[in-house]
Amino acid sequence: MNHQFELPGSYKKWTYGLIGAGIIALLYGLIFLHPFAPVAHHTAAAAGGHDAHAAGVDGTRFWAVLLQNSVFFLLVVNAAMFFICVTTMAMAGWVVAFRRVSEAVSSAVPILGIITFVILMAIVWGGRTDIYHWLDKDAVAKDHILSGKSGFLNPYFFSIWSAITIFLWWLLGKKMRSMSLQSDSDGAMDYETGKKWVFKNTVYASLFCVVFALTVASTIPWFWLMSIDPHWYSTMYSWYTFASTFVSGMSLIALFVIYMKNQGQLSYVTDEHLHDLGKFMFAFSIFWTYLWFSQYMLIWYSNQPEETKYFVERIGTAEKAGPYKGIFFFNLIVNFLCPLLILMKKGTKRNWTMVTFMAVLIIFGHWIDFYQMVMPGTLHENAHLMPFEFGIACLFIGLIMWGVGRYLSSHSLLTKNHPFLKESMIHHT
Repeated sequence: MNHQFELPGSYKKWTYGLIGAGIIALLYGLIFLHPFAPVAHHTAAAAGGHDAHAAGVDGTRFWAVLLQNSVFFLLVVNAAMFFICVTTMAMAGWVVAFRRVSEAVSSAVPILGIITFVILMAIVWGGRTDIYHWLDKDAVAKDHILSGKSGFLNPYFFSIWSAITIFLWWLLGKKMRSMSLQSDSDGAMDYETGKKWVFKNTVYASLFCVVFALTVASTIPWFWLMSIDPHWYSTMYSWYTFASTFVSGMSLIALFVIYMKNQGQLSYVTDEHLHDLGKFMFAFSIFWTYLWFSQYMLIWYSNQPEETKYFVERIGTAEKAGPYKGIFFFNLIVNFLCPLLILMKKGTKRNWTMVTFMAVLIIFGHWIDFYQMVMPGTLHENAHLMPFEFGIACLFIGLIMWGVGRYLSSHSLLTKNHPFLKESMIHHT
């Protein structure tokens, strides 16, 4: 069977159209939002807050939007490699039929990793105290909480750990993809050869999972996102971030699987495989909600009024509603109620149209989730969803489509010599 794929013209048009729209939005930001205007030092920071007006709301908005989109989409595509690695360690055969799609999504990590790193370095070394308050040395010196965290919340440690993290994601992800592609050219495997190949894959998959646990599941969300509000911290935050990006990653894989099926490809992918992808989308939507509630509940249960700052900035108080209250609860409806009510039924998870709709909704919902994670600590009440925000999102979506399309059109769509291929072909849930 022919498992080579040539990108249709419509796919290329959408890809370059989204990238073009994103570049226009980026140029608009560079010209009209004055992102390189000097950041003024402000006394309000000493009390633990930000003054967006000190640096200019527009400049702050430019960097906050870039931070939100780059971190979100990088973690989403990196989740695809985590999915490959955990299923490799679990000896799961059902994923083999569409493994190349997962590999293609993860192949976008290098380009998005470089972009994210450049944005982070521009913020940190550009002295953007309106984004990361801990960059203000005067404020740190007067604040015992910030000075206590200065051992790791400083530009040097932040930069080195970010570079190491992105490099390891790229290196181990590339190794997993290269071993998969090598199996195509090495020919059919006998029992012993297949056993050794699976063991080697398992070793590198476990290494990736260790790195993933030390970065995505712990430190990286602390540095890149939670340090926007350096006086607030949550032991649930990294797991919350992981759940948000992992369910988005599974939704992205599902979208490309459905697209390839519509193009007459992935002949071994059936309703059974889609059903299991739908299970992941459903299960991790519920897991995200559990963490969403737990992060709030633990603060209330342990009676820590000082930790309510994070939620007051978003939903306000009994006397005054917060500027993000609508987005905050819209986030819950889209990311919990919709998956719960729609994906609970078995038939829905086997309906290709419905899974497509839910995958798009989940990705959008968690993009909104990251928006309300970043904006209240940077722009405060000055944030509004405008064409610029959506334009930058289009840029990253276009880059992902370009990377995935390039990978799928360059390699066989089937890992034809994988020892678990037959198991995937006869998969039944």
